[in-house]
Amino acid sequence: MNRDRFITPDWAAPSTVQAGTSCRQGGVSEPPYDSLNPASHVGDAPQAVATNRARLGLPGEPGWLQQVHGTRVAVLEHNGRIGLEADAAYTRTPGVICAVLTADCLPVLLCDRNGREVAAVHAGWRGLSSGVIEAALDQFQAPADQILAWLGPAIGPGVYEIGDEVRRAFVGPDPDSDEAFTPTRPDHWLMDIYALARRRLQQRGVEQINGGEYCTFTDAERFYSYRRDGVTGRMASVIWLAPDDSC
Repeated sequence: MNRDRFITPDWAAPSTVQAGTSCRQGGVSEPPYDSLNPASHVGDAPQAVATNRARLGLPGEPGWLQQVHGTRVAVLEHNGRIGLEADAAYTRTPGVICAVLTADCLPVLLCDRNGREVAAVHAGWRGLSSGVIEAALDQFQAPADQILAWLGPAIGPGVYEIGDEVRRAFVGPDPDSDEAFTPTRPDHWLMDIYALARRRLQQRGVEQINGGEYCTFTDAERFYSYRRDGVTGRMASVIWLAPDDSC
């Protein structure tokens, strides 16, 4: 992994776990995808996307998903399974890279304390409210209190305005999640997607949760933001298991 192009999690993961979220600098894509866009589905030039993916410096081709804001988890045993329809990827196989693409939605990276299993989750509000994080946790053999979570760059709570139907999707089944919403104007709210993700992780027994200090919308130098720019690139959040001597 080319660490100059990634934000790496500040967490207590074992050395066999390699993980990070790419930033937008250091690639070859032209505006509005400038410059390190690894997403092939947003209209960018295919050759530019291929070059950008190579510049990530990953040890293999990730299992790129066709993300649909659902809760399906792809269990990966080999690299390069492109186009599988799912919003999370899980593996226990060393060298297999789990990846999700985001540009405001929340990427969640998961691993167990022993470094034997990992997952990457794409959690937009639809997937988050429907249980995509819980679906990924269900794949783990380790108990929840032995799982570490890192919340990667997403749209921040000071700018993520949503309508009342989105708030109801969370507060209806979980009234106490109302604390993650701040009213702005009639039937509109600012939503803290980080707080909602932490709450769901904690409800499932995950105790060690890190990250959640970024805002893709306001930090245009480092991050793509669909809500800010419309046509734009994506960041890649990746995680895999590597032997100790190859980290």
